[in-house]
Amino acid sequence: MNQYLTDQVVQDYIHDNLNADVHQIALAKSPFPGITGKELANQIAARKKSQRKLPTWFNTPLIYYPALLSIEQCSSELTAAYKAKLATGKALIDLTGGYGVDSYYFSKEIDSVTHCEINEELSGIASYNAALLKQENIQFLCRDGIEYLKNTDQEFDCIYIDPARRSTAGKVFMLKDCTPNIVEHLDLLLRKAKRILLKTAPLLDITAGLKELNHVAEIHIVSVKNECKELIWVIERDFEAAVKIVATTLNASQKQFSFIQGEEGSAELTGAVITGQYLYEPDVALLKSGAFNLIAERYQLEKFHHQTQLYTSAAIYPEFPGRIFKIDEVLSAAKIKKEKNLVGNVIVRNYPDKAASLVEKYNIKPDDKQFMIFTQHKSEGKIIIKGTIIQHY
Repeated sequence: MNQYLTDQVVQDYIHDNLNADVHQIALAKSPFPGITGKELANQIAARKKSQRKLPTWFNTPLIYYPALLSIEQCSSELTAAYKAKLATGKALIDLTGGYGVDSYYFSKEIDSVTHCEINEELSGIASYNAALLKQENIQFLCRDGIEYLKNTDQEFDCIYIDPARRSTAGKVFMLKDCTPNIVEHLDLLLRKAKRILLKTAPLLDITAGLKELNHVAEIHIVSVKNECKELIWVIERDFEAAVKIVATTLNASQKQFSFIQGEEGSAELTGAVITGQYLYEPDVALLKSGAFNLIAERYQLEKFHHQTQLYTSAAIYPEFPGRIFKIDEVLSAAKIKKEKNLVGNVIVRNYPDKAASLVEKYNIKPDDKQFMIFTQHKSEGKIIIKGTIIQHY
């Protein structure tokens, strides 16, 4: 940490230049002794990035920011607060503490939190900020979390770990390709705590993860504004039953869809898409869960194509985690060619073209409330649904 950056005059400069060109600031001579232009630029960029992602940090005076990459990789306050509710007991250890966002929220739910971070500077920054945030029940250790766990006699009620992906080849990765290797150290973790909270990127395939891990009790799929943010694997020492999968959307209100693995049902295909009915588009968290037919059964919806995860109903279910549209008109692929003055935001689902190409091809003008959904129906083939949105994510 460069303590000069915490001087009030420097903090005022950072605040006043929040919307400035950080590249120019990085290349220019710093107006402050002991501080480089690059350091100023990083503080400005990281603080700007925190405005929406970490509002508590952004709104707290004298907060010190790490390298911008650490801000980009850390949990948001929304997801950290959600994870904290999954912790149990009185003592928790965060083995991959990082910037300390998760530890901060765990400390609001748990009596004692231990934050392990192998990077000395990042550990110091997290400790410094915790004092500003007035969270006094966090112990900060500049240690390798796994090594500390091996050598301590202390047992914890809960362990949190967010391993970093080592492999960059391809889109599919395994937990054993991450650091720390959760698969290799799972027995150690379960000896030290009854409950493990494992965070992974949403890219990880759930089926593949279950093949690598034992004692998985729950998998939480967390999304914000239809973007899947992370998977949280709840592992319990003595758990041997079927896994509970929870799809959670953290938007204006929190919505959840949960089921026991293997509960997936079968949905009947509807005969037609009817004007005046409602079209349901599931949030990405529901889609990641794989419960395509169960979605239809739970909300009494009809699915109109095996490979199209869109549903219809004559009723509105506001608790549905996803968007809902009123179907205004249904066009065939042949009929749309004759249409003039088309208006609507374009959505493509199981249709052999891209949204940008369709906008250009049919000269479709954007609109806040009107949508055009290009998709396929089992019996009617390619169809275009004109709809008015009545529920956002």
